[in-house]
Amino acid sequence: MSAAGPDSAVPRAASTAPDSAQVLVPGVQLAPCEAGPLRLMAVHAHPDDESSKGAATMARYVREGVDVLVCTLTGGERGDILNKAMDRPEVRANLPQVRREEMAKARDILGVRQQFLGFVDSGLPEGDPLPPLPDGCFALQPLEVAAGPLVKAVREFKPHVILTYDDNGGYPHPDHIMTHRVAVEAFEAAADPERYPGCGDPWQPLKLYYFISFHRARFLALHEKMLAHGLESPYAERLAEWTDPPSERARKVFEITTKVPCGDYFEVRDQALIAHATQVDPNGGWFSCPISVQREAWPTEDYHLARSIVDSPVAATSFEDDLFAGIREKVRC
Repeated sequence: MSAAGPDSAVPRAASTAPDSAQVLVPGVQLAPCEAGPLRLMAVHAHPDDESSKGAATMARYVREGVDVLVCTLTGGERGDILNKAMDRPEVRANLPQVRREEMAKARDILGVRQQFLGFVDSGLPEGDPLPPLPDGCFALQPLEVAAGPLVKAVREFKPHVILTYDDNGGYPHPDHIMTHRVAVEAFEAAADPERYPGCGDPWQPLKLYYFISFHRARFLALHEKMLAHGLESPYAERLAEWTDPPSERARKVFEITTKVPCGDYFEVRDQALIAHATQVDPNGGWFSCPISVQREAWPTEDYHLARSIVDSPVAATSFEDDLFAGIREKVRC
């Protein structure tokens, strides 16, 4: 797939992109008149990722009757404590359990189901050269080992739509990059009865999306709306960095194909974020832009349709506004 510019937000027809090629195993049928709710699965690397990427979307769909499951690949055991108020000896000594408790709170706030898939956080290596990743961590697992639990979860939950990161990982954390690989593998393999035997009956998800959460067009809109309200913008420095051509900006940038209106659920998203107290400072930068300004400037969460085996109204001049576009007609709720 060709890359777009860093502030590109103009979609193209999903069917024209290699990443959007139809994926359907011969002999495995869809369930076009299936009874039951629509089902959405979000695949994430660590606890807190679900609350910073796509959380308002999930909160909206849950309240509209969609069944939503978050699959968290690791326990976040090697995450830093980013909120100084939580950087205490008893928290550091029991960080894995604390992060699970935070995840339970966030899950309840969003209204989603959630399950850990049992892998160990790889940590974020720093230094030059980078140190090796820890033995046994998620990012070092063979792909079939790492994908097996997610294939099982897909076959059990039977999602119509799966959300995950792009092949950059959203940002280059080794667990995010591996999560991308695992989610694509599960999307493509779950319908094939010859693959991952013992992980349940085959199921074909219908659409796979990548989160497009932190992009220049959104930050520019927030920045300009803050200034229009006479407020100091926290985005000026980040936008200035976008004008430079460092290597990070040479990464593939995925076009927005889908903009889900969910501004009414930004408070729920923020409450879920704050529940991850070791990771999010309630007085920090996440919350520097008033929600009222966010609703005016950018009231959607945005996605790239990477795979689809249903017709969906993505065209050169319009966006989808529903992750289940092209699916609702096939599922009897």
